[in-house]
Amino acid sequence: MKNNILLGTFLCFIASVSWGAMFPVAHDAFKYIDPFYFTIFRYGTVTAILVVILLWKEGKQAFRFEGKGILLWFFGTMAFTVYNLLIFFGENLLGGPGVMVASIMESLMPMISIVIFWILHRRRPFTFTLVCVLLAFIGALLVITKGNLSAFLSATDNIIPFFLILLAVIGWVVYTMGGNKFRGWSALRYSTLSCLLGTGTAAVIVFVLTLSGKIDLPTMETIKIVSPHLSFMIIFPGVIALLGWNIGVSILSPLNGLLFINFVPVTTLVISGIQGNEITSYEVIGVGLIIFALISNNIFVRMRQKIDAPKQVKRSLQESVS
Repeated sequence: MKNNILLGTFLCFIASVSWGAMFPVAHDAFKYIDPFYFTIFRYGTVTAILVVILLWKEGKQAFRFEGKGILLWFFGTMAFTVYNLLIFFGENLLGGPGVMVASIMESLMPMISIVIFWILHRRRPFTFTLVCVLLAFIGALLVITKGNLSAFLSATDNIIPFFLILLAVIGWVVYTMGGNKFRGWSALRYSTLSCLLGTGTAAVIVFVLTLSGKIDLPTMETIKIVSPHLSFMIIFPGVIALLGWNIGVSILSPLNGLLFINFVPVTTLVISGIQGNEITSYEVIGVGLIIFALISNNIFVRMRQKIDAPKQVKRSLQESVS
């Protein structure tokens, strides 16, 4: 049992650190290659690797859609088209500041999921949780605007990339929530089939953009230059993070797993500093507020579970007697 917990902790930690590192790595690659083709090369390879692993682990029968093809395509498109294409496109449009903006928006996924769940199911979260959500968004604003909200809003070039990144993150949250529609499927099967369909959709979009002259096909020399970046993105934020996160969360529980999201902005901040980028006090305070909000809400949810558990047992006993 102890070994399983250590494994789950290690996998969630590696996944979170990998996601935090991918934004500085991608930003460096965008000096040479278009973010759209960078994404296609990355996840085209990830898809191929996942297909081989699924075939080896579960056989040909695991590739049957079982009447859920449209759902798979939808959730796969949310993650591997909307998220993958737009988050790096938005980051690239923002330039240097886009690295921290993308990372911060990624770390807000747990809070965004709370808001989406509220909207879809009309179940208002606890007031304390809403306060934590507000606190996290204040932290995000400090990082994104560097403490100067009016200057950020007046720079119209910032608005569209910001909303592209926000839309991308919402896409991944929807994909994560969609996993509940595939109970009985392994994490590997859901990840592989959704990745296959979503990346296929992204490839079609990139192909159309290339034909229309919006983006250019990279040369072999360009691909050679960014091959170290692609290797890292394929192995760590791609295969290891995708599968490692799902396995780690299944061991630790989603509540415990979400705590590791805190490592995403911290890793990005550290790497950005190592790369020589200026780190402002607003960024440090903003990241601190987000981490504080995530941990506080996590502790609150645990306390509520302890309080509600006896009530649920009592209710179940009463229902069985009646």
